[in-house]
Amino acid sequence: MSEQDHRVRGVDHVAFPTFDPAATVRFYRDVLGFPVVHSICAAGWGPENHPDFIHFFFDIGNGDRIAFFYYFGTPPEVGGPAGEKGDVHARFGADVPEYFVRSRHLAIHVDSEEDLLEYRRRLDASSWPVEMQIRHETIESIYTHDPNGYMFEITRALRPVLPQEDVDAELTVDALLDVVAEPEPTFGKLLARKAELIASRVPV
Repeated sequence: MSEQDHRVRGVDHVAFPTFDPAATVRFYRDVLGFPVVHSICAAGWGPENHPDFIHFFFDIGNGDRIAFFYYFGTPPEVGGPAGEKGDVHARFGADVPEYFVRSRHLAIHVDSEEDLLEYRRRLDASSWPVEMQIRHETIESIYTHDPNGYMFEITRALRPVLPQEDVDAELTVDALLDVVAEPEPTFGKLLARKAELIASRVPV
């Protein structure tokens, strides 16, 4: 396959849901040393029954990231029974919300809009046409489901991520850890705690 035919540049991110964001951050950031590099706070996203969520990313080297979704108010039972070590085995049955199934996905990245649109052309001409094309803050992505039913994403950067955005991600995750340590965490409480953390860093 020629360079012209093969335009992808490896993994951008692989994503999963989490029911325990505090343990997730401790494991990936504190134990393994993967820094938090990006976060997306989403309220009122999607259909009416879609919960508010935070989507946060860890740098795993070589420009690759592992990402997690924390859905406010979604109980662990949604994903199926927990294993001995707390892992969640999704049943992918009719009782599992679509947003939860979609959160498990692989994203690969390309260099340019031209490359992204070339893959859109290929998919649209196939049995797996593009289902969504969305711009999220710093990236533009196309989505479809592969033959196995897994969500598949191809993405391109809209602009470089600034160092200040890494700081914002760190503050967001720190606020999340504080909020989930208390009863009934909500998206509103997350934003309020984040505002407090920002204020504490601003010189008086």
